[in-house]
Amino acid sequence: MSRKLSILVLILLTALAGCQKKDEVAIKQRSKYLSSTSDGVFFAVKASGDWTLAVEFPAGTEAWAKLSRTQGSGDDNVIFDFDANEADTPREATVVLRGAGSEARATYTQAGKPTPEVIGNYGYDVASFDWLELPAMEAGDGREVLVHKADGGKYVSKSKSGLRNWSCYWDYKEHMSLWVAYPLNNSIKGSGTGRTETWGYDPLLPASIQPDIRNGSYGGGWTRGHQLPSADRQRSTTENATTYYSTNMTPQGYDFNTGIWVDLENNVRKYASSADTLYVVTGAIWDKATRWSGDKSGFAVKIPTHYFKALLYSGSSAYASGTEGFMMAGFLIPHEGYSGKYTSYRMSIDELEKKTGIDFFPALERMNKSLSERLEAAAPNAQFWN
Repeated sequence: MSRKLSILVLILLTALAGCQKKDEVAIKQRSKYLSSTSDGVFFAVKASGDWTLAVEFPAGTEAWAKLSRTQGSGDDNVIFDFDANEADTPREATVVLRGAGSEARATYTQAGKPTPEVIGNYGYDVASFDWLELPAMEAGDGREVLVHKADGGKYVSKSKSGLRNWSCYWDYKEHMSLWVAYPLNNSIKGSGTGRTETWGYDPLLPASIQPDIRNGSYGGGWTRGHQLPSADRQRSTTENATTYYSTNMTPQGYDFNTGIWVDLENNVRKYASSADTLYVVTGAIWDKATRWSGDKSGFAVKIPTHYFKALLYSGSSAYASGTEGFMMAGFLIPHEGYSGKYTSYRMSIDELEKKTGIDFFPALERMNKSLSERLEAAAPNAQFWN
């Protein structure tokens, strides 16, 4: 081959290589923020060709996470497994995806260790689980957190108990839960089970300190009002049955229960249907109550003056594009017998906290304080929270 021909071939090969299309790769995280406990989260790899993955940590820090796989081809799902964070401060790790001529990065932030748990009589005086749905708790306030697994028994850890179901903040004096907190999405909700109607005692507490709602309501004309709705746990009859525990009930007026309140519950499921996870806190306010139920259940309990919901959305909605996939909304509705529009009682989480005295979503604050403060102060987007 002549020298001129060799040069021409080299030029053509170089031009051909330059014309080859890069494999544009991307990482899609379900959430950028991690709990302080050891766990694993999925993320999606988007690629058309071969790729490799690696985890990078800030200089001078030890590795605390690993990947379920470090190479592959085409679109795939990978697990980011991480150790517990024993420090009080958050820490970061970056996943690096490399394809043919392109690179993508995604950073995870893990929360610092939460407040140490305090064991109570039957639950936790203060729970150390840093799930996003859990409000702040106060040691010695006469309440304890009861955490349920799917079958209604006591949740211990993910490895021993599987997925968490719901938690409640039981008030020993008032014989009701101040709030019930739980995660919700289409997978967690499930479908097709219907109402088991298995009204009964919570196995995590002695029956003697719970209202007996097995064969009827509290007396005085009040209905048995769910805090975690039966329709939010349709994955199995076992999980649905847990929503009929007395710790999940409060006395509600019939018109309220079947009117404005059920309308809000239906829309909470709508919000959750587009979320990776919607973190829900439902509760009752009774500190200024002037009415009491009958004692048919064995206890005459206070009639709440208001009911609330605090909602934290995590997902890929366009409405949350400027807040890293998060949105918040609060609702505080007077417990009266009317069928008004629940959106009339929509408010920021900051406002809901001032009105209820409850600190919502402290785990997010531990992960990203500035983001949390911005979300709590913002008025809910009326186009989404409608």
